[in-house]
Amino acid sequence: MLLLALDTATPAVTAAVHDATSVLCTSSTVDARRHGERVAPMVQQVLAQAGVGARDLTDIAVGVGPGPFTGLRVGLMTARTLALVTGARLVGVCTLDVLARAVATQGANADAPFLVACDARRKEVYWAGYDGEGRRVDGPAVDRPVALAARLDAAPGPSAGVFGRGGQLYADVLPAAGGPLDPDAAVLAGAVLSDAVPLLAAEPLYLRRPDVTMPGQQQAQPPDGRLP
Repeated sequence: MLLLALDTATPAVTAAVHDATSVLCTSSTVDARRHGERVAPMVQQVLAQAGVGARDLTDIAVGVGPGPFTGLRVGLMTARTLALVTGARLVGVCTLDVLARAVATQGANADAPFLVACDARRKEVYWAGYDGEGRRVDGPAVDRPVALAARLDAAPGPSAGVFGRGGQLYADVLPAAGGPLDPDAAVLAGAVLSDAVPLLAAEPLYLRRPDVTMPGQQQAQPPDGRLP
């Protein structure tokens, strides 16, 4: 088995190759404006450093967000194209679940429930809630930081706080915690191979309309927040 994992749903662009025993190569960079320029060379880089070719891949896992429209689609289209060319199995994973997996495996939450939040722009955050073992129990959703803070205040029992770049960005409102800020493709690969996260279709999880639409175009928002 040879799995390529990648995610572009946040300011980070990250890719990794895993052979079901260990991570062969991984690379990440934070560049919120250049996902389209970064992802293809990064995929080529990790494949080359792992000593494999694209046609050796048996599986591809991609973060499906939630995330901003443009960056998210770059990773998804790259993963879909590779799967089509190579015949590899393609699966999606909620990007927030990947961050939560990193928090829980590093013990950053000290076995307490916690939230993960990413920047959703428009002064909002994408978030999800997790139990002490990193299993999602709420969300994903999009809210203003003050609304998320109120939700935390109303929750029973102690919380380890808010992990991720969204918590750091709005630390004046949210109880930001230390730990990983962005998803890591190596964690994504390991989580998929260990069945530690739910597997999804490789479809974008937007939670709201894209920032840009064609003039006069009206798009209905489906109940689950997905767009075609």
